[in-house]
Amino acid sequence: MVGDEKPKAQEELPLLAFDTSGPYCAASLLLPDRVIQRLEPMEKGQAERLIPLLEGLLAEAGLDWSDLKALAVGTGPGNFTGVRIAVAAARGLALGLGIPAIGVTRLEALAHGLPRPVMVIEDARRGQAYVQLFTPAGTGEAHLADRVAPACPATGSAAGDKALPPAMPLAEAIARIAASRAATPQPRPAPFYLRGADAAPPSDPPPVILP
Repeated sequence: MVGDEKPKAQEELPLLAFDTSGPYCAASLLLPDRVIQRLEPMEKGQAERLIPLLEGLLAEAGLDWSDLKALAVGTGPGNFTGVRIAVAAARGLALGLGIPAIGVTRLEALAHGLPRPVMVIEDARRGQAYVQLFTPAGTGEAHLADRVAPACPATGSAAGDKALPPAMPLAEAIARIAASRAATPQPRPAPFYLRGADAAPPSDPPPVILP
């Protein structure tokens, strides 16, 4: 290594990742020497809580928004409104800070760090599951399924009693996947839906995601 040249993995740090696709606000701040985590369970109120939670995470590390090199966001599948809250926040913050925002799906985050092959089987309600296969040769297509009989080790909330535990917290996995992609141009984050909303829209509409 010559002079002050840094490993590529550290050039995009600090990286802040967050996810509100379920009944929680989750965040992870990836630093060169450590990871700081936050997870706050909540059924509603993610839109109001997310930014203060992120500011608290930065304050704990002694950082400001301007110190960030990249953002990462969980894009679902998950709660329809929750996914849109996080994606809209990531895109707005990235625009204001002039840094990239990288989208990572829940399914690839759950598979991250586990031996391959592994199948992610995540509860999608209505008797269905979100399913995606990850192998050493590549990644299968994410899809909805009524019945799943995994032919390899599986993880996820609908993978049954023998499910593999995640290798790390969801927000940390999102951060680490994003860090591996941050050195190359990425598309703007967008919600990853495998079906429409489960219920009628609430009286307060979710954030609008511009194209």
